[in-house]
Amino acid sequence: MKALDGIKILDFTHVQSGPTCTQLLGWFGADVIKVERPGVGDATRQQLVDVPGADSLYFTMLNHNKRSIELNSKNETGKEVLTRLIEECDVLVENFAPGALDRMGFSWEHIQSINPRIILASIKGFGPGKYEDCKVYENVAQCAGGSASTTGFLDGPPLVTGAQIGDSGTGLHLCLGIVTALFQREKTGRGQKVSCAMQDSVLNLARVKLRDQQRLDSGPLKEYSQFGEGIPFGDATPRAGNDSGGGQPGRILKCKGWEQDPNSYTYFILQAAIWQKVCDVIGKPEWKTAEGYATPPERLTKLNEIFAAVEEWTTTKTKFEVMDICNPHDIPVGPILSMKEIAEDESLYATGTMVKVDHPERGEYLSVGCPIKLSESEVEVTRSPLLGEHTQEVLEQVLGFTGADLERVIASGAVGKVDS
Repeated sequence: MKALDGIKILDFTHVQSGPTCTQLLGWFGADVIKVERPGVGDATRQQLVDVPGADSLYFTMLNHNKRSIELNSKNETGKEVLTRLIEECDVLVENFAPGALDRMGFSWEHIQSINPRIILASIKGFGPGKYEDCKVYENVAQCAGGSASTTGFLDGPPLVTGAQIGDSGTGLHLCLGIVTALFQREKTGRGQKVSCAMQDSVLNLARVKLRDQQRLDSGPLKEYSQFGEGIPFGDATPRAGNDSGGGQPGRILKCKGWEQDPNSYTYFILQAAIWQKVCDVIGKPEWKTAEGYATPPERLTKLNEIFAAVEEWTTTKTKFEVMDICNPHDIPVGPILSMKEIAEDESLYATGTMVKVDHPERGEYLSVGCPIKLSESEVEVTRSPLLGEHTQEVLEQVLGFTGADLERVIASGAVGKVDS
């Protein structure tokens, strides 16, 4: 049995944020019915295409474990089909522009009148306020959510991160909201609206920087490298390079081979509890008791010197040798793994974190599997659907259309081309 067996998701999402959410629900066992425009489908099917005539990796990697139905919701028969789907489904998920559902004739009040138990889950760029009608993409969300202003080096411009914290991060937040609403429905019998703004989700993930904003009222942020370098702090949380952000000094350091390999680096944390072990490992035993080095407060003004000594040692070792040497001493380090190295890591396939998926148009491809492991609900990653692949199946099995009624719906043009 899957955790969400019996739960039907009406998936009106597209691109990345919404599909991330509904794919998770599908991995947990929900029946996800992806609604797509006839003949067009999700825009990402044809974005960044690498195999001519096949859906792009952008689409396939975000739409596993779903069924696809082509539906023209502007067609009167299409509206009839949509109404039936709302009656049958537990959750409707959408990331349209604000007001799009209303313009389709399916306001929240109308949806709730059709099915009082349904949960309407929405992703928007901003919450209510002066920006609520603005269009938002991944990097816009990172900038508006406070992440970009605190990312990068002090002497450079703000930077966005390669992690999709705006799109996929919001999808993860919305998924939690949906499951929570389903749990509450078990007690109340009623559905509700669940909303998640991309700006809000990024801010939630950048909360330690909001923590530091408030700490500035009490003085400089002493664990930041700029404190040790004597650089004054302004009135906002600054960019901190590769500082750890957790109160323990940390930086990315070069490892053996860095001249040829752009990822021959390690992250190294000078945790106070293991300072003496660090001194032994890097060949500086005198620092364990030396004045100006023995305690964390003393070391704050000498971090450049200390990390330079650590890096002198790490450049004699590969990033994996650094890990092998440091881990037995509980010294926190981590290799900078490239996407190529991750794609070749067999341990990630063994846990289902990475998967190989067969696709009828593009052949085998690699994808990320479910990052959340449930002992009683094993995840099987199935390929993404072809456009409209399950239209007739959904009409018959979910909505019960048969015979002349089915022929009427198909002939109306409401559901795209159907192969009988």
